[in-house]
Amino acid sequence: MRAIWTGAIGFGLVNIPVKIFSATQQSTLDLDMLDKKDHSNIRFQRVNENTGKVVEWKDIVKGYKVEDEYVVLSDEDFEKASPEKNQVITINEFVKQDQVDSTFYETPYYLEPAKGGEHAYALLREALKESGKVALGSFVMRTKENFCMLKPDEDMIVLERLRFPEEIRSTEELSVPHKTQVKPAELKMALSLISQLTPKKFNISKYKDTYSEELMKVIKAKAKGTKIEKPKFKMVKSKTTDLMAQLKESIETRKKAS
Repeated sequence: MRAIWTGAIGFGLVNIPVKIFSATQQSTLDLDMLDKKDHSNIRFQRVNENTGKVVEWKDIVKGYKVEDEYVVLSDEDFEKASPEKNQVITINEFVKQDQVDSTFYETPYYLEPAKGGEHAYALLREALKESGKVALGSFVMRTKENFCMLKPDEDMIVLERLRFPEEIRSTEELSVPHKTQVKPAELKMALSLISQLTPKKFNISKYKDTYSEELMKVIKAKAKGTKIEKPKFKMVKSKTTDLMAQLKESIETRKKAS
């Protein structure tokens, strides 16, 4: 893996040199965009709005418009804005992880200690484990400030990039059943179904991207010239609209299946 950020964790007066690595990868197939007429690849180009000519990456700069004039920013300008945040993941406070709603979670990353930071890295990891808390902080990566959470995961410290509160949309415009009364018997039946669907031992590795596998089968079949019939799909519905009856039917179906 290749590090995408190098700097340090600021833990009080202790600086822990670290590297950030992507913790995720795409499981979807890498499909190319083609021209329908001759299957030529479609390319995206960066074009000068005035001349219509293609502009190379090396000739592109970033700017912000102020009173109809652009102020062009250099790499040095971004660093001048907050030099410490470009190099340090500053820990601001420690909280229980369940105080941070999962809605704020955005992207996980792995943290690896850089040379000389191994002992301090292990100390922070064990302190997080012992306290049962996570660290909240911020840093700058790719000219963008990031709100983040550091949490222990076995021998690793994982950095979870978080959304800022202002990035979470309000739910006021949504119509949800605030005052709908749930009958005790319905709730008891729903809890029974939940109990049936709760495994004795949870194993998340059983969840796989099966759609990509099925799509690859279609691709291979088409490559061989095999004609593929579109399968018929019909949504399975209960014969009754009564909620209690639907729950009871669901429980009976699960019992028969097991």
